[in-house]
Amino acid sequence: MKTVTILGPSQSGKSTLAKALAGLEAGTSRSLSLFGEAAVTMFRYLDEDWAVLDCPGGAEGLSLTGSALAASDVAVLCVSADVDAAVLAAPYLRLLEASNVPTLIFINKLDVATDRTSDVVAALQAYSAHGIVLREVPIRENGEITGVVDLISERAWAFHDGARSSLMEVPKDMQAREQEARADLLEHLADFDDALLEELIEDQKVMSDEIYEVSTKVLQHHDLIPTFLGAAAKGNGLTRLMKSLRHEVPGIEALSDRLGASPVAVGIFADQVKHLGKTVLIRAVGAEVLAGTQVAGGSIGSLVDIDAKTPVSHLAPGALALTVKTDHLSLRTPIYGASEPVDTPVWAVAHAPKHRSLISPVNDRDDARLSLALTKLAEIDPGLSIEQDSQSGKAILATQDQRHQRRVVAKLDEVFGVSVTLEAIPPALFETITRRVETQHRHRKQSGGAGQFADVVMEIEPLPRGAGFVFAETVKGGAVPRNYMSAVEAGVRDALVEGPNGWPVVDIKVTLKDGKHHAVDSSDHAFRTAAKGAVRDAMTEAKPIVLQPIHRISIHVPSPFSGGLVPLVTGLKGQVLGFEAEGDVAGWDVFSALLPAASDAELFQALGSASRGTAWYEAELDHYEEAHGAVATMAPAT
Repeated sequence: MKTVTILGPSQSGKSTLAKALAGLEAGTSRSLSLFGEAAVTMFRYLDEDWAVLDCPGGAEGLSLTGSALAASDVAVLCVSADVDAAVLAAPYLRLLEASNVPTLIFINKLDVATDRTSDVVAALQAYSAHGIVLREVPIRENGEITGVVDLISERAWAFHDGARSSLMEVPKDMQAREQEARADLLEHLADFDDALLEELIEDQKVMSDEIYEVSTKVLQHHDLIPTFLGAAAKGNGLTRLMKSLRHEVPGIEALSDRLGASPVAVGIFADQVKHLGKTVLIRAVGAEVLAGTQVAGGSIGSLVDIDAKTPVSHLAPGALALTVKTDHLSLRTPIYGASEPVDTPVWAVAHAPKHRSLISPVNDRDDARLSLALTKLAEIDPGLSIEQDSQSGKAILATQDQRHQRRVVAKLDEVFGVSVTLEAIPPALFETITRRVETQHRHRKQSGGAGQFADVVMEIEPLPRGAGFVFAETVKGGAVPRNYMSAVEAGVRDALVEGPNGWPVVDIKVTLKDGKHHAVDSSDHAFRTAAKGAVRDAMTEAKPIVLQPIHRISIHVPSPFSGGLVPLVTGLKGQVLGFEAEGDVAGWDVFSALLPAASDAELFQALGSASRGTAWYEAELDHYEEAHGAVATMAPAT
């Protein structure tokens, strides 16, 4: 069985293409949809078994694509016949470049195309270090594409809606253009085959069989990206694409070599199904897999077909099945060795999710159930993560986008029976002081029995940003006995938990300078209480200010959108640091900026619009600075 991943931007028609390929031989296909709208379809074509992995578009779909590619023999990038839409394929071309998976491009929707296919290829080439070459050229009549010419066989095919293409003569008015395109294809192929290069130099006639042989080698080595044309919705161009897949795609041995880790199996997609539990779609790679086979440090419980009920006795290398009662498998580590998971390739790891919200159960009694459910969902969804808010202690649900978040919330309700509420995450603010203050505080309490007495003289002063907290003492003559020093420091720390504005206090030095004690009534508790009161008294006089975190943002963005990020960042009160080409990644820039953490949510929303959903960013704490305006007056969440 050969496995194909079909990927591409939303609205490119990739799901239609997957269904059309599976329907080439009626009555042989069966499909399964999994969490996140991912789907697998198995079918037969000319007595061969095939599996198509359909990865949805958008950020959520891109997070699932790494696992699918890691299990695939070949990838088909489906794009629209639209020059302006080529940039939407940039994230997928970037992923394919990194994965080294043999790749074909299918330019879809030729029935509504207005742009030249050569212009579409040129626009896509801007985002690929690998050469992209046409294997077919379109036949146009009265401005409409009515067929294609295969540049290797030099046969022309007429399109028919809902029916297979038929052979036709190459129109005379396009013979020169076809020869020019064929020469371009041969020149690209000759860069990777000395014999072909020599024949071209000597102006010898090159036979079609030889060209197919070179094309096969070039595809399997991922030296070039061949491009095919069609309209999946009308059944056009499918046979030519399928012929290339049948004859040019490498077998399972190449996948094992490419992963370089001798894996037993690869996890592809996963789901949590009510009354069934976790199911993981796996592909056997290095050896036969049966129920009981040791994989990833545990044994396979049982294997079933993608109908989720028909038992599968064994999986030969290359075959796919669902695992049931195998809870130790996780898409967090989708490549499985016999004794333990193999590290996932860096390129297959999903981007860190940036759509973040506080999540809590509607009913408090469901708190433990929610925690368990989120853990289970994180195991099957590589694009999801669970964190804990340091200030509120609530769970943070981090997803790829709003649609992804809605899907997770629906899953929690449908499968786990947990209804949840979502809230915005308040910024993690702090406060500090701006001037030195000395204060004295006496704690005295008499209540019949032993009393409480402690007197402290303390000085507080600001420290540089990032210095944290320093406690010191300069007491002389035993005014405060040494055994009470730890209690004094504990009281100071108690006071710094919440400053006058309600936020934790940082970047401050507190020095115990003097004090008094009583031989009977002094205690650890008394000195802790006195120290806490002294610092709180002094804080109100030391001109406290609120500090907000400033993040250093690195935005990975296709080059055409870089300039548009300048007003976006400045509009969010950020500071532009500049942008530069991103290493050897074709067509991408890294845009750097400093941005208040309070603007993170707005950045996420605005960036999606500014880059048409192609960009993503990384953020790390850079420093804290004084907050102004609404942020400075914000009250902590209760």
